[in-house]
Amino acid sequence: MDRLAHAFASARAQQRAAFVAYLCAGDPDFDTSVAVCRAVIQAGIDVLELGVPFSDPLADGLTNQLAAQRALASGMTTARVLELVRQVRATTEVPIVFYTYYNLVFANGVDESVRAARAAGVDGMLVLDLPPEEGAEFAAACARHGMKTVMIVAPTTPDARLPRICAATTGFIYYVSREGVTGERAEMAGGIPEAVARIKAHTPLPVAVGFGISTPAQVRSVGGAADGVVVGSALVNVIKAHLDNPARIAPALQAKAAELVAGLR
Repeated sequence: MDRLAHAFASARAQQRAAFVAYLCAGDPDFDTSVAVCRAVIQAGIDVLELGVPFSDPLADGLTNQLAAQRALASGMTTARVLELVRQVRATTEVPIVFYTYYNLVFANGVDESVRAARAAGVDGMLVLDLPPEEGAEFAAACARHGMKTVMIVAPTTPDARLPRICAATTGFIYYVSREGVTGERAEMAGGIPEAVARIKAHTPLPVAVGFGISTPAQVRSVGGAADGVVVGSALVNVIKAHLDNPARIAPALQAKAAELVAGLR
């Protein structure tokens, strides 16, 4: 069983959803990023979703845009992101998923991008702006190199497209719980159980829910309906809050992640 499937199966055996933590690779710098990745893993997350810093992250709200800017300003490149993955992978079997954009995959060659990521220890790739109708080359590269694909379903996705999206997915479905971009929200979107059920009618793969989830209560609520819960901005904001004292970032982030993970225990 691959690492992603094992993570979701282990969570299911414990009668809970898997916790997926998003961080931007290289935020605020390489060494701190390695430390915070290890910190959230020690806090008990099940899947680490690493954003590959990009200059035009169209699906991201301000929090994650600024994280990408900090990472790029610190000198992060594709090669440095892969080195970061290698360092994190050396100490953990927690699955790692890239959250990226097609420009970054295409610019380095689709096959080479997938091959290099897999060799570094990445288990799955979510390419935000690549619909399955345009993704044949990417899907073929993932199949060749044993990379799992993660595809997005949105509240606006029509039922007629669900079979195509699910057929293109080999890792898990990421249900975006609200329209718009990433970011913390005071209130959860409605209709999540119904949306998850609608997706699950077309696939046996796990369905994780993200966008706007930021408190233990929200994690618990979503975890009651989904196979996975994705939290990003609430974690990234901890990094931002401690930029004036970098030594505090990793311990503060570990405490925040543990608080959120507890919502599923």
